[in-house]
Amino acid sequence: MGPYFKDEEREFHSLEEKEKPQPDLSAVFTGSQALEKAPEIKGVPTGIEGLDDLFFIVTQENGKLQKKSLKGIPAYSVFNITGVSDTGKSLMVEQFAVFRASQGDSVAFITVESPAPFVVAALKLRAQAMGLNFEEFKDNLILIDAASSTRIRENLPDLLSTLAYVVKTYKVKYTVIDSITGLFENKEMLARAVVRRLYNFMKKWYQTALFVSQKRSGHEELTAEAAGGYAVGHIVDGTMILAKELIDSVYKAKLHKKQIGDIVRLFRIDGCRMCGHDTKTRYLEITETGLVKIKEPIGGGERR
Repeated sequence: MGPYFKDEEREFHSLEEKEKPQPDLSAVFTGSQALEKAPEIKGVPTGIEGLDDLFFIVTQENGKLQKKSLKGIPAYSVFNITGVSDTGKSLMVEQFAVFRASQGDSVAFITVESPAPFVVAALKLRAQAMGLNFEEFKDNLILIDAASSTRIRENLPDLLSTLAYVVKTYKVKYTVIDSITGLFENKEMLARAVVRRLYNFMKKWYQTALFVSQKRSGHEELTAEAAGGYAVGHIVDGTMILAKELIDSVYKAKLHKKQIGDIVRLFRIDGCRMCGHDTKTRYLEITETGLVKIKEPIGGGERR
């Protein structure tokens, strides 16, 4: 061992003697103690056609294992919604927020890209397309305008403090962030730390949350990679990937039953820690009225 490493070792032992490590007993649980705090695995309907039956649990009935649809995304889960531009990410989370608000739930919508007045106008359009009366539930949507407030966009503790106030005051159960990429756009090396703190907040406050992430131009469209790298997707409970593909060959035209020059949009669930999920790459449709629909798998069939 060289002198440099000996000096390092002496410094480490000196520090260890001054600050003896202490166990954090609050972080230790037996299985039964942890189960007392564990939430029930149940589905949260999203209002997005074709999505809710893609999540399931396995139960035992009459001695046999049965797959049972959750009829929604798992409650208290935190999902990353990632894709390049114009794939329907914002439409999807807006649709979710509007539907949950229409059911009487309070939804926090942290807007990082567009100011709140523009986002609420989009939410109203989404409600109209869904056949819902926006006036009846508009105040169930609580917008936090990080796009206009440099302080909460650039200072994560202030953002979390603002969100905690909103959660307590309005009894919020659902949180949308569009997009988390905007919270670290000039410092991607901090992406993992930012997402980890947001994730831990959602778990502490028992939120069901959707985080929109942007992909960089060099990222493969159907991977879980987003700005900040794969580490972002590894922190959250699961990732939904939205993509689009140009039909530029006879093979693609035949596969997708489209004409050369057309665009197809695709959707895939990349992992879910909290329950089972569909593993197929599926077609995604954005209707003329701006609603997202998840459709059949590529190649047809409904095998999962």
